[in-house]
Amino acid sequence: MNKAITGTATEAITLQAVSKVYGKGRGAVAALREVSVGLPKGGFTAIMGPSGSGKSTFLHCAAGLDRPTAGTVKLGGTDLSGLSDTKLTELRRERAGFVFQTFNLVSSLTVSQNITLPLRLAGKRADGARLAEVVQRVGLTERTHHRPGQLSGGQQQRVAIARALIADPEVIFADEPTGALDTMTAREVLVLLRETVDTMGQTIVMVTHDPVAAAYADTVLFLADGRIADSLHAPTAAGVADRMIRLGAWAR
Repeated sequence: MNKAITGTATEAITLQAVSKVYGKGRGAVAALREVSVGLPKGGFTAIMGPSGSGKSTFLHCAAGLDRPTAGTVKLGGTDLSGLSDTKLTELRRERAGFVFQTFNLVSSLTVSQNITLPLRLAGKRADGARLAEVVQRVGLTERTHHRPGQLSGGQQQRVAIARALIADPEVIFADEPTGALDTMTAREVLVLLRETVDTMGQTIVMVTHDPVAAAYADTVLFLADGRIADSLHAPTAAGVADRMIRLGAWAR
């Protein structure tokens, strides 16, 4: 199902015949195999697949964290393959946001300081109104002067989401964002991510192993052996789990 899709104004990210090979010769491992897909602006896309299917490599190539061996990746109209490492760093800082399983907060900084850290690193001043809006959206208005050690795991992940939102990125890339959270806290974080899409028009690409988490997305892409093996629109947890069972059996 690796259908070639040409980048358009309605797509936030476009991968065209993207392959990623680690190593050389007989020891080479193909993590992605000629993947072509466009991910829509203002959409929530979940990436799933068995262990070793290439889903993390997909995310890293799409986000400009890793360079493909072959093919092209476009963020909006920008071809990432033509950018230097310095320009890629600038692009990620200005046009992408990241949320990981580990919160990656600076323990000595307050909530507000952690949220605005990417702007400070870019030499920019945080806009007070924008900061207040983002803090309010993630439900941390009463916690802005607290430090990470004074927050629950769910609150720390909310800080990480606010940090990803603060620069108004074109895309937020989330890698197992609920993997370190309990079930109820994970649901709160997923509701928040869903709301950023529905109310702010944010684009989110999320890697997850959890069918319940994937059900919050608009579309689920299933990877197997480095290829897009299936997709599911308007997913339900049961539907995603069924596809994963069938895909896992097929992949073995």
